[in-house]
Amino acid sequence: MTYRTARTKRRASRFGCVALGGSMTAAEGKFSSFRVQTDQLPAHERLPVLREVYGRTILKADLEPVGDTPVGMDMRVRLLPGVGIATGSASPIRVAVKSEMIDNDDVILLAALAGGSHMRIGQQEESVLPGCAMFVPGGRVGANVTRPGFTYVNLRFERKALQPLVGDVSGMLMRPLPVHEGPLHLLLSYATALQKLDATLPGNMARTVASHLLDLSALTLGATRDAEQVALGRGLSAARLAAIKADIASRADLRGLSADEIAAQHKLSPRYVRKLFESERLSFTEFVLGQRLKRAHDMLNDPLRACQSITDIAYDAGFNDLSYFNRAFRRRYDATPSDIRANTLAA
Repeated sequence: MTYRTARTKRRASRFGCVALGGSMTAAEGKFSSFRVQTDQLPAHERLPVLREVYGRTILKADLEPVGDTPVGMDMRVRLLPGVGIATGSASPIRVAVKSEMIDNDDVILLAALAGGSHMRIGQQEESVLPGCAMFVPGGRVGANVTRPGFTYVNLRFERKALQPLVGDVSGMLMRPLPVHEGPLHLLLSYATALQKLDATLPGNMARTVASHLLDLSALTLGATRDAEQVALGRGLSAARLAAIKADIASRADLRGLSADEIAAQHKLSPRYVRKLFESERLSFTEFVLGQRLKRAHDMLNDPLRACQSITDIAYDAGFNDLSYFNRAFRRRYDATPSDIRANTLAA
């Protein structure tokens, strides 16, 4: 390793980048999660670090900026058994794969939430417009050129993991698909929700999540009959529950939120929504209460709210009864709101 390469890797590590060999999927037992942010690097180092970490190490590809736009990327990567997830945004960049770089035959899903890109694989060319996605073959010479404002969700699947669920996957590639419809919408929502988790998933959970993503991809591509039955009961249910949880967590006001209201929003029956939560031995009401308590806990830990009364914090978190709030809070955190506030102030 040259001094320049070693220095680049040290700087990449210092700014939250991790060097990983091979394709963007995880070997058994190594399920890492990390973030690449070029704006944390000096301007003259951004392209070298991006080439080293994102290009040569993660994707095994060459990167070149397009036009005079300064290079920039904010990307989260999560590695799971047989599946890799990358989400974020990027300036216009040309990502090219040459024959000597190919070390896998993965299947890649490119979803353009904004901006879009243009993909060329061999003799095939296709644009991925904003609001569209496309499964493309890995292990092939080609290039992808991103457009201004590019925001994306990318998933990479080991072909040996996906192939048994869909049969011959080759004929299903390079076809634009709308991202807001059917199983694909749930797949992308599920992957996006996973990226909001900062922690690395433990082994059993990582394998379960990877199987859910494979199920939803198979349903999108056209699963075999047997695989479809499994996927409908496993991956589809998990994705729907993840989407409902994300919806609840993102709401500004949780007062009076009911399963009926959430069911109507997601075009499901209230009974089915309750069953989804029961599959995790949790009721809908318990989950919503947990979200309200978490908000209160976060606010009590926020030094900027040190002057706000506990009563106001309880109300902002969705509680109308202060006595009930204090009891529920103590059961959840084994401490009173005043204890948490005191610890924050002492720190």
